[in-house]
Amino acid sequence: MRTQVGIIGAGPAGLLLSHLLHLQGIESIILESRSREAIEGTIRAGVLEQGTVDLLNATGVGERMMREGHVHHGIELQFNGKRQRINLNELTGGKKIIVYAQHEVIKDLVAARMDTNAKIHFNVKDVSLHQLETSNPVIRFRKEGDADFDEIECDFIAGCDGFHGPSRQAIPASVRSEKQKVYPFGWLGILTKTPPVNPELIYSNHERGFALLSTRSPEIQRHYLQVDPKDDIANWSDDRIWSELHARVDMKDGWTITEGPIIQKNIVSMRSFVCETMRYGRLFLAGDAAHIVPPTGAKGLNLAVADIQVLSTGLSEFYQSGNEEILNRYAEICLRRVWKAQRFSYWMTTMLHRDFEHSPFEYNIQLAELDYVTSSHAAATSLAENYVGLPLELTANHSVTL
Repeated sequence: MRTQVGIIGAGPAGLLLSHLLHLQGIESIILESRSREAIEGTIRAGVLEQGTVDLLNATGVGERMMREGHVHHGIELQFNGKRQRINLNELTGGKKIIVYAQHEVIKDLVAARMDTNAKIHFNVKDVSLHQLETSNPVIRFRKEGDADFDEIECDFIAGCDGFHGPSRQAIPASVRSEKQKVYPFGWLGILTKTPPVNPELIYSNHERGFALLSTRSPEIQRHYLQVDPKDDIANWSDDRIWSELHARVDMKDGWTITEGPIIQKNIVSMRSFVCETMRYGRLFLAGDAAHIVPPTGAKGLNLAVADIQVLSTGLSEFYQSGNEEILNRYAEICLRRVWKAQRFSYWMTTMLHRDFEHSPFEYNIQLAELDYVTSSHAAATSLAENYVGLPLELTANHSVTL
């Protein structure tokens, strides 16, 4: 097989890249280790920045998002038994976010690619990357049920296959620059059949630990509790989960969270990770293959979209004029935004989670930080600007908001 861009991974990054390249007349082939049903059915949250929303709408895949997504003009921070609203819309000149689950974005992108007879191979195995430092890199893989290997020859390879995929591992360890922070916090997430608890997300700092209340649909909600990342989900009965949520989010004025059937629950650990070697020869890493952020800042999907905006622009310029400036600066451009998102995600995580190794002094400093953020116009504006999305600078004289 031969194509211009070989894409490994059919998550939001890989699918969006293929979609944007198609709009520029550039051919691509996507390889995905899971089935279509699996990628569309893996439930993950999604807070979409203003720029992500604008890009999906501008490229024709935002219709269902605008119809079914939940527009939020602010968020609420709860601490010391009170709630304070951060008005994102007013503080950022009219920007907002949309809560629309990541797997729904994937469904929309898969449908768009299928409508154009895109080449997506699901259920592939044993993917490996070769000849990355040449102008003719190769992807080798096996289709489901086949004993023999197939090969894709291409001009470029986009590694959009997540943290555990083969793309980053194809870069020699001697040249990979990786940095990581592991947090002592885990998130116990639930899906529950209840009506929405609040028009906007509630982030709660409580002496027992962090909690987050979010909306998924008019019938299904997604909530989170801070727990020990090494805890076993079997230790958390439905009654215990609801009891802990009540303790952390109920208000003295009588407001209480509504209970209902819990249809899914799991515990995930939290870490920050950056592979600064986002390009190696003709291989470009994007999304979770290059960086992981804790979910507190809601940046994961949006960072992937930003990477793809840079990469698709660079590839388009290469095929149109041979200009490789953006491709050559791909890592530099992306990492500037990645590290700002890491800073914001780290700040939100450490401000909102209860570190039980902290002294009473340190805990009160944390509460003072929340008080400052919610009482200072400058501090609230900084939070709002980061939350709705910072601009992505492609060149010194050109930037796009993502």
